[in-house]
Amino acid sequence: MSSLNNTIFRPSVFKLVGIPGLEASHIWTSLPMSSMYIVSLLGNCTLLFIIKSERSLQAPMYIFLSMLAVTDLGLSVITLPTVINVFWFNSTEIIVENCLLQMFFIHSFSIMESSVLLAMAFDRCIAICNPLRYTSILTSTVIAKIGVAIVIRGLVTIFPIPFLLKRSLTCRNNSLSHAFCLHPDIMKMVCSDKMLNSIYSMFAVLSTMGLDAMCIILSYVMILRSVFGIASVEERLKAFNNCASHVCVVLLFYGPMISLSMIHKFGENLSPLIHVFMAYLHFLLPPAVNPIVYGIKTKEIHKRILRKMIPNRVHQK
Repeated sequence: MSSLNNTIFRPSVFKLVGIPGLEASHIWTSLPMSSMYIVSLLGNCTLLFIIKSERSLQAPMYIFLSMLAVTDLGLSVITLPTVINVFWFNSTEIIVENCLLQMFFIHSFSIMESSVLLAMAFDRCIAICNPLRYTSILTSTVIAKIGVAIVIRGLVTIFPIPFLLKRSLTCRNNSLSHAFCLHPDIMKMVCSDKMLNSIYSMFAVLSTMGLDAMCIILSYVMILRSVFGIASVEERLKAFNNCASHVCVVLLFYGPMISLSMIHKFGENLSPLIHVFMAYLHFLLPPAVNPIVYGIKTKEIHKRILRKMIPNRVHQK
């Protein structure tokens, strides 16, 4: 009897879902999503090109910004195939192993992005609180080690989760809630003991994104203390302006992420549209908006983008 159950209740494919109730209009609802993917790919590639080609932008701040662009590109590229299949070709089935692989990379890139945001907060904290030691602390060797640590941390933390889920999938229902594979969504397919999966996933979230958020808050507490110790109002405004872009990006990343986690945990009675909307908001919006925020708010990048677009234009210093 147990062997029969194991055969029957282990799904081989998952069914992805676009926007519940709007399946007939997917060709139209896909247009804004496709636009966001185009903006994300073009915006982040433009940032990487500008930072790579301009020698004056090889400072730690811009190197960390290039890391952010890479993680945003990773998130866009890894979710794009299934979103296109669902919305453009109405192909909703995905093999379980492929779904688990996509989930692995989605959450790995999310942890990497959180880690990069922490590194950027650390960069701003040193630049404002201890500017005289800025270049001696954030050397090229230190930045390279931080980059390697960010990648290893993201991959190693998520690595056990697909294997834990794979051996626990025992539900008849194989319909997911989104057009890409997310851990909380796949967890619903586990009808056996969820204890080990729940404990490890909670540990993974708290030890990475939870810890990062707390450290980012601590960094800004130190920044605020240093800024309010500055006598000149003009210098205070300059310091705040240096952090404005990073604060916007942090809120854009953690706001939807926390909301999505709360909805998956406690929002079982909410409309499926809210689940879908928050998932797309979290995974599609930051990669598209981040390069725009930095392109507009960071004068050095803004000037160089205009210079590349309009070579003959004379830029005012």
